[in-house]
Amino acid sequence: MIISRNNTCANKHFKFILILALLVRFLPGFAQEDAEINTEIEEDTNLVMETFQSTRIINGHSVENLRKGVLEFRVEHRFGDIAGDAGGVQNMFGLDNSSDIRLALEYGITDKLMVGMGRSKGTGTPYRSLIDGFAKYRILHQKKKGMPISLSALAMSTYSYMKASEDIAEVSHFPEWQHRFAYAAQLNIARKFGERLSLSLIPTVVHRNYVPADDVNTLFAVGGALRCAITSTFAIMLEYYQPIHDDAIRSTNTNALGIAFEWITFGHNFTIYVTNSKGFGETQFIPYTYEDWLKGQFRLGFCIGRKFER
Repeated sequence: MIISRNNTCANKHFKFILILALLVRFLPGFAQEDAEINTEIEEDTNLVMETFQSTRIINGHSVENLRKGVLEFRVEHRFGDIAGDAGGVQNMFGLDNSSDIRLALEYGITDKLMVGMGRSKGTGTPYRSLIDGFAKYRILHQKKKGMPISLSALAMSTYSYMKASEDIAEVSHFPEWQHRFAYAAQLNIARKFGERLSLSLIPTVVHRNYVPADDVNTLFAVGGALRCAITSTFAIMLEYYQPIHDDAIRSTNTNALGIAFEWITFGHNFTIYVTNSKGFGETQFIPYTYEDWLKGQFRLGFCIGRKFER
């Protein structure tokens, strides 16, 4: 009976996300001409445009910002393990399960500054019921002549409002309200090579206010990403994050790896991917990725972004 209830709940989640995604896809166009995040400002501009097509890559942020006045609604969903003990045909290769769901609104205040806020279900390892907020600023913009790179800075935070665990040994026990917060900051250094290839280097620091005795509050990581355009509307992306820590102190998590297929349409950005990470956001997938690709612990996910321009 328990298994039946869980599968029914998972199917309801899946149907809800599918219906929501379709509604987002066919909403009437509020966009003017084209609300893509990066269109040429002037024909003779010296700026290199569209290093990445979206403000996100797979797990993490890209160097890109929404343009001034552009509002984006994002629907993100990750399913269960495709293979391994929790996957296979009995769970429809993970489609019967939901590892995390996120809904978010993001807005371009200026062409260089954007902000966003979202709510995610949370993976339960260790948090559920997460609210996240961030600000991202474009410091440098690659130019055809002159500046060789683009550079942006990100600051973000997450807050869990889940019911505190009664087990004092759990991180989710939250002895103080401040223990519900986690933070991340990063620099995103990117360069576009020609019309098809883009690379990004992403040094990141994550700080959690409350961790178990066998963990560290502050964790460093280095991320890297690649985007290869197949056509003007289709691309393949690869993203990897390597946490940097002393294995004698912290040896439980693995590295976040994702492979994605990106499809750009009028006013929309659709990404479908496979990753070993369950959670969304740097404060989740960097310190709390435990899944191993070799054990079949990877999952299908997708993101749909719908942009509106006043």
